[in-house]
Amino acid sequence: MRRVLIIDDHPGVCQALELLLSLHDIEASVAASPAEGLALLETRPFGLVIQDMNFTADTTSGEEGEQLFRAIRAKRPDLPIILLTAWTRLDAAVALVKAGAADYLAKPWDDAKLVATVENLLELGEASREVAQLREARRQRKASLARRHDLAGLVFDADAMLNLLELAGQIAAAPVPVLITGPNGAGKERVAAFVHANSAARSGPFVALNCGALPADLIEAELFGSDSGAYTGAAKARVGRFEAADGGTLFLDEIGNLPLAGQVKLLRVLETGQFERLGSSKTRQTRVRVLSATNADLRAMVKAGAFREDLFYRLNLIELKLPALAERRDDVLPLAEHFLAGRARLGDAARDALLAHRWPGNVRELKNAVERAALLGGGGEITPALLGLDDAPGGGAAYRNLDEPSRDAVVAALGAAAGNVSRAAAQLGLSRQALYRRLERYGIAP
Repeated sequence: MRRVLIIDDHPGVCQALELLLSLHDIEASVAASPAEGLALLETRPFGLVIQDMNFTADTTSGEEGEQLFRAIRAKRPDLPIILLTAWTRLDAAVALVKAGAADYLAKPWDDAKLVATVENLLELGEASREVAQLREARRQRKASLARRHDLAGLVFDADAMLNLLELAGQIAAAPVPVLITGPNGAGKERVAAFVHANSAARSGPFVALNCGALPADLIEAELFGSDSGAYTGAAKARVGRFEAADGGTLFLDEIGNLPLAGQVKLLRVLETGQFERLGSSKTRQTRVRVLSATNADLRAMVKAGAFREDLFYRLNLIELKLPALAERRDDVLPLAEHFLAGRARLGDAARDALLAHRWPGNVRELKNAVERAALLGGGGEITPALLGLDDAPGGGAAYRNLDEPSRDAVVAALGAAAGNVSRAAAQLGLSRQALYRRLERYGIAP
């Protein structure tokens, strides 16, 4: 929206600005008084305001400009405002810049500098509006998902997670096997619980088994149960997970660790619903929705002969690919706040550290870091030191959050803005306070 509102009582100034901006394809509207300018703001959208600081003859205090600035800010808190005057005291203009004005330019102005400032602010405003629109669209999609489905306590804000849960919600009602793939600690069991909570079997039990946590010779007994004496130490009959999950959902994590003999029996249960306990010839019937998960490449295991091809295709009727936490950065802070549960407060530096970390251990690592910080912080503000995130080995700048400006980017923005912190912050898409924090962190003198 390349449209600017000029509020100045001097016709010559308005005409000069209007002509200058028109040469750069920027539409300008003119108001000769604060009242007229505020009225114009109500009639059409503007991407920027250029306002004078004095409107009454022989007045140089800037009080009228300050009143106008605060009136505009009250109506449009996010609208960039450039202060333009020949008389206002510098300290008054600086005070308004600290209060949120985008910039302060003196009359007579430098045409190139004014146009560059206006174009930068218009581009930044357009980018901010696009981000706001995307966030609103995401909020509406999330609200729609929550209306249609039970979120099962899931905490998320990233588009990648929203996309996955929308797909999971679509297939949850169908009683078909689902394979959930993704790295360790990313939350595959939570996704399985979401599928169960929105399935026809939601009133039944949700039973989970980590196939990678048991010795190979005990996995079959865990899955199908055993009669007494079926193996050494089996003093009495035990119910397996398939029996325990009858009428509900069985979640098999790390399915790639299931031995070939167990794979044969699992395939039979999936196809017929029938199985026998170890040490028993009695055939039992079960009605179970099977969800499985793995961090392994099952296709490669099939080629290597370590996983049955027919079982792979039976389990992989629908695949839900859960991205790593590093691929859904927007989930980091909501999850951190969820794990804190109000026990402490995340400081700004800690938030920056959480967003910059690469999270090789995914959500599990995030939870441990936050729990540790809450314990050591004693209920106070959490700092990066309390989080204990060490990116030195294999981490650091190579995994820097792409939305986080580097030291070079900050220096370049300050140079382009001739040291003006407000203008540099606008170019970087940061608030003044956020830029000051980065200056301190990078050791840059403002």
